[in-house]
Amino acid sequence: MDTILVVNAGSSSVKFQVYSVEGEGRLRRQIKGQIDGIGSRPRLRASGANGDPIADRAYPIEAIPDVPAAMGTAGEWLRNELRIHPIAVGHRVVHGGPDYDRPVLIDHGVVARLERFVTLAPLHQPHNLAPIRSILAGFPTLPQVACFDTAFHRTHSPLADHYAIPHQLHAEGVRRYGFHGLSYEYVASALTQIAPEIAKRRVIVAHLGSGASMCAMNQGRSVESTMGFTALDGLPMGTRPGQLDPGVVLYLISEKGMSAANVQNFLYRDCGLKGLSGVSNDMRELEASVDPKAKLAIDYFVYRIGLNAGMLAAALQGLDAFVFTAGIGENSANIRARVVEQLGWLGGALDPAENSRNSRLISGSDSRIPIYVVPTDEELMIAKHTLSLLMTRPTTNPRQERVS
Repeated sequence: MDTILVVNAGSSSVKFQVYSVEGEGRLRRQIKGQIDGIGSRPRLRASGANGDPIADRAYPIEAIPDVPAAMGTAGEWLRNELRIHPIAVGHRVVHGGPDYDRPVLIDHGVVARLERFVTLAPLHQPHNLAPIRSILAGFPTLPQVACFDTAFHRTHSPLADHYAIPHQLHAEGVRRYGFHGLSYEYVASALTQIAPEIAKRRVIVAHLGSGASMCAMNQGRSVESTMGFTALDGLPMGTRPGQLDPGVVLYLISEKGMSAANVQNFLYRDCGLKGLSGVSNDMRELEASVDPKAKLAIDYFVYRIGLNAGMLAAALQGLDAFVFTAGIGENSANIRARVVEQLGWLGGALDPAENSRNSRLISGSDSRIPIYVVPTDEELMIAKHTLSLLMTRPTTNPRQERVS
């Protein structure tokens, strides 16, 4: 059985999925797993195609101190115990910079170019690249594909792409990229099946999770996004502030004596819902808290979503549908209800019963726009891109390059 391995690596976890390649290029998820607690309490968990657990193992700290070690452990388990030898590996890479507007086959040159964008996504890029290097070193003939969260937004017009700064900086890559592109690309594709009459119209998608952003789409293409040069911009997130006056950064440096490294760490790890509430960066904990500052953090999150919905509707010159996705968007009926209240002036109205059931369509009969909940699947999107690139490249039969 031919399989595609999809890897999504973070600072303390490596998530992976295995897809079987079936007739006519169809993909079927066979295994979903992760190693988390890297460097502290490493644990491998995995489930099969039907969701039943197939592994749950703890390891000593020294056995899995970093992401490459986690990749090695997961790879050995897949190869030796499950006899899975993928024909290719697809990776989520957060930042493709100005160089990449589509998935790309990886070689050492690609890795070197992607390393230049580490400072633009310090929470993600180094960890995205670690398993790529590990596989390049251990299995140099195994095809690997990088799929970028920025690529979907490269359809932006120059007006949406530029900052009001000298053109030379834009030429160097200082521009508005947008992120969560794999999620938005999946939702755009899913809408062609869920609501084909809406899929090519003016749609705002809210990817609400620990990382949060919104995207304006027309004809299934990204027109505008709340995120820009880095993944700090736009909506408040779990630990990131979202939109921030650049003067705040200057103040932190000049008046608080913070170094650039300290400011970076502060903005990526100590702000957002965590900073506002002083309680948690987890929306579930905030919703359960009676602390007034937790309420403030939730109110602020909802308020900024409403403001950005207005901005994106202006970019679209109207609105034909609104979509919730990602962890908070898919699971918090309370947040969805509060956001839809903010959309009242755009014609949005909720069906409370459907919302409480996490239904696909949660708008009421009196709503002028349909409102959907569409679970995202970035990993499937990566698997599709990987298979497509593998099948179209001029090379030998991919079965001959299987890891043995």
